[in-house]
Amino acid sequence: MSEIQCCTVSCERPLDQNYWDAQYKSKTTGWDLGAVSTPIRLYIDEQTDKNKRILIPGGGNSYEAEYLLDKGFTNITVIDIAPTLVQQLQKKFTSEERIRVVLGDFFEHQGQYDLIIEQTFFCALPPSLRQRYVWKMHQLLADKGMLVGLLFNRSFEKGPPFGGSLPEYEILFRDSFFTHRLDICANSVAPRANTELWFEFEKNTDVNVGLYRIDGITCSECSKTVIQNIKALAGVKNISLNTANTDLLLVSDAEISEDLLQQQVDSTGKYSIEKVTK
Repeated sequence: MSEIQCCTVSCERPLDQNYWDAQYKSKTTGWDLGAVSTPIRLYIDEQTDKNKRILIPGGGNSYEAEYLLDKGFTNITVIDIAPTLVQQLQKKFTSEERIRVVLGDFFEHQGQYDLIIEQTFFCALPPSLRQRYVWKMHQLLADKGMLVGLLFNRSFEKGPPFGGSLPEYEILFRDSFFTHRLDICANSVAPRANTELWFEFEKNTDVNVGLYRIDGITCSECSKTVIQNIKALAGVKNISLNTANTDLLLVSDAEISEDLLQQQVDSTGKYSIEKVTK
């Protein structure tokens, strides 16, 4: 695989269920390594609790799930949005009770997990969903739950995949998670050498992680003002807006009421803010 590329179907299309299903139907899955990646394999080898509740979002061909089964793990869930792929996986694992293959939208998924494995899911999402990703991962993890895997440490001309950088991830995940590791991956596959970060994040149960829909922001100065105003509230630890200025991720010592947030954001009614519940 000379280049990390997943879309030979037009990238102008929305990255929805139809898009991803078309990738599997046409077998244009250039991101597929054909095996579990070395860093994830080695991490799995270190795990001793075989009964951990494990989630693999955007599971693809699920080499990680196969490896977990081979190693004796008993409670594995794979979720993917592509019907063609999910049908193939359900048939493949039809006689295996230790794994559950779910067709669905990750952001609507419900459950509690001790370990979530990230492998080319984050980079397949439009960057505007990154705040929502952090919020949902925090929801799905049980106390002391771990989110682990690989993130790209490079940019792409177009996506998917969508890239990023270590400083960006530090800001995005700060305070929602305790960072055990976030550094250059030393054992990536050859085509991705020196372009990946290995991370191990533990859920921070001492904070409230909320996601809010915000309307009315039309410029960068507006977004800066909104962020500064909310930062001024007592107990706020971290705040970020998505690239579309519509999703606001707020990490605080305790939940802050929508009324107080609305007053702090704008008393004139120019902006509106509403808590996202699912």
